[in-house]
Amino acid sequence: MADSKPYVCKYCGTGFTREKTLAVHMCEKKRRHLQKDEKRVQLGLYAFQRFYEKSMSSKKTKTYTEFCDSQYYNAFVKFGSFISNVKPLYPERYIDYVVTSGVKLDHWCKEEMYEKYAVDLIRREGVETALERSVMTMMEWADEHENATWNHYFFYVSLNRAVWHLKDGKISPWLVLNCKSGKEMLGKFNNEQLEMIYHVMDPQHWAMRFNRNPKDVELVKDVVKESNL
Repeated sequence: MADSKPYVCKYCGTGFTREKTLAVHMCEKKRRHLQKDEKRVQLGLYAFQRFYEKSMSSKKTKTYTEFCDSQYYNAFVKFGSFISNVKPLYPERYIDYVVTSGVKLDHWCKEEMYEKYAVDLIRREGVETALERSVMTMMEWADEHENATWNHYFFYVSLNRAVWHLKDGKISPWLVLNCKSGKEMLGKFNNEQLEMIYHVMDPQHWAMRFNRNPKDVELVKDVVKESNL
């Protein structure tokens, strides 16, 4: 009787009597294969592979078919969406940080997880990298606003957006705290906004960092002067 349903879905094995029915059939496994090239799925796949490589000591890279068959597929794709939307600093490094953290998979998309990673990175990274990313962020902001120039960022950026740029490490304390216009922008923040960025802008930490690295501070001030910030 198998011939009565000769058209079989190669993903789930369901048989159909007509080819047209098979063509419009959409099972979960077929859907997963069709969305393979979506960014969130590719990021989820990468995280899935790194999880098995870093945490499970798997020597063989997991395939997309193995990913599709995994009971954790949806959770990893959800994490991929989080990565795509948040655009974390050094995404591949963040994925490795998460998969080796020991934190449960369903907690990977929590904001607190990224904040902990971002704060640690912001405090440790070199001044040149921090400056480069800050300037790039300011240029991206200028591109989004007609007649805006990137060195006017501190004067005209919306304060809420500036808060998120600071929280996410897109704009570095290296620049803000060594720039008159940056400090003036901080002076416009309300108490709630200041509380949101305190863990990043911790005055005690940065005062100590600046005292220990006077040459780096001079570099920042030179950039500020040359850029008319």
